[in-house]
This record gives sequence, structure tokens and C-alpha cells, in this order.
Amino acid sequence: MDAGEYLEAAVRDVLTAAEPRVDDQVGHAALLLAVTGALDEADRLVTQWQARTERPVAALAADPVRARAWAMLFEAWGARPDWAEGLPPLDLDAEERAHTVSLRRPVSDLEGVLPPGPVAEVVKHVAPARPDRVRTALAEGDLELWASLAGPHPDVATLAATRALAPALVAGADPLGLRDWAPGCAGALVAALHERYPPDLGSWPELIAAILRLRGGVTAPPPASESAIRSAELRLGVSLPEDHREFLRTCDGLPADVVFPRLLGPADLRAEDGVVVLSDPAVLLLSSGNVVEVDPVLGTTVHPSFRAALVQHATLLAQAT
Repeated sequence: MDAGEYLEAAVRDVLTAAEPRVDDQVGHAALLLAVTGALDEADRLVTQWQARTERPVAALAADPVRARAWAMLFEAWGARPDWAEGLPPLDLDAEERAHTVSLRRPVSDLEGVLPPGPVAEVVKHVAPARPDRVRTALAEGDLELWASLAGPHPDVATLAATRALAPALVAGADPLGLRDWAPGCAGALVAALHERYPPDLGSWPELIAAILRLRGGVTAPPPASESAIRSAELRLGVSLPEDHREFLRTCDGLPADVVFPRLLGPADLRAEDGVVVLSDPAVLLLSSGNVVEVDPVLGTTVHPSFRAALVQHATLLAQAT
């Protein structure tokens, strides 16, 4: 498969397709990540999909073969993530027998092309049934042959549902050679989910609480007083934007984390050449009414407001969890 083309199509579907198609695409991508041995990335993708959409996780495994695939992977892994509690319990021995039969079942070239009915029955002789090479490769445990036949949208559900192969997949057999691609795939799809389903961060107290929760439960400083905010404005010679004043009324600055600077309270705000420094180090600035973020790697970003900068921070934190 062409990993770049696959990811481009998957991201496009997550951003623009009808919701059933989003669920189908995320379900396929999560299994694709899992069969590369990247179960942690699959778990991250499903967890973010569930948090953003609030749809039941069974929507990702509506196909019985997908449900079977997850069950076989979890057995091989020896653990089940929290989200898997939403999947139906299965009798794995019975599922293994059913799957073995399906792998050996002959198929016709017309299978799936014509709907069931009289016409399909009449033309059966045109394409007699024969063993399917892709499924035969799985039945024989030949991962290399399966990968060579899998095509641009590989049937990873049938692969993972093959009980004898699940331990090798969990251990990192990576038949499609996608191990290095998996983190970037998960990251791109998580970002697309956040763009399509942006979190509702509500009021300033709710936004600050969400940021601190995502950071791991750090405590916010108490609110700054109105007199402290006004004194800072007099000292700086500027009027702070109203949303920044609302932030300070919520908390007297914020401590730094690994990806965001310390946000200064009123007493620590300073002005340099008409630019108000809002953080330490000085990477978040107030200039001519604009909130400017200076990143030595990503470059300069002009945020439409101070709140927008913090919402972006919260979104990045959520994507990383």
C-alpha cells in the first residue's frame, strides 16, 4: 500500500465525510496501526475518537470480523484498554472456528459485484468459485505473501482476526512495513478529529481547568485583583485586551509546562519597545492589539486573541494524550 496516499484519503474522510464513513475510516486505521505492532498508537486514536465524537465504540467494530480482530489482538496482548469495555464479549474458540472456515471458503470473481438474487444465480457459471489467494495466505500463515497481495486498502480486520497470527502482529511482525509511519499516521488523524470536532472549552474557569487537567492536575494560582490588573496597565501604559483581563481575573498567571511558557501575572508583566511581554521566556507577546507567539522551531503565529492562544495550547495537550 502507498502509506502517503492512504493517510491523505483517511484525513480527508475524517474532515469531510459523513459520520458513518468517519467511524469506518478510524476503525480501519486503528486496526492498521495495531497490526504494525503500534497498539499504543491505535489506543490513542480510538480514545481521541471516542472523546471527540462521544459515539459508542461499537461503531468502530460494527463488522463482526473487526470485532473478532480486536478480540484476538487483545488476547495476544494480554490486556484490554478501557475503551474496549464497549465491545461485545466473544467466545474466542467459536470465533476462531468460524474464521478458519471463512478463510478456506471459495469465492467467485462476482462476489460483492452483483447483489444476491436471481441474476447472481444465473451468472454464477461465468466466474466459478475458487480459493481466494489473500485469505489462503492467511490460512497458511504466510504474512509476506498476504502483504504482497493486500492492495491499497488492506483487509487488516481479516488479518488480525486470524488467531494464530495475532501474537506475531502484537510482537511487531509488521507485515506491511509501517512501524515508523504509525506515530505520524495516528497524530495526523487525531489532529483531524480535533479540527472536525473541536472541544467546547466554555468559560475562562472551564478553559483553565481543562488545561490544568490535561497537564496532570497542577493547581492554578488564585485570581488577580482588579486593582492589581489596573496598576499593571498604568505601569505599562496600555490597556490589556478584555480576554486577557478575564484570564487574570481567573488566575494570577499560570506555571509553565513542557511545551508552553509561564504566563505572567499582572505584577510581572513588562513592556519592551511598546511590546508587552506576557510570558517567561518572552515567546508570547502583545503587540498593536495582536497576541504573537514566537516559536524558534515553528516560527511566528499571530493569534486572533489571548484566549485563542490558550485554546490552541489546550488542543495540542489533548492531542498528545
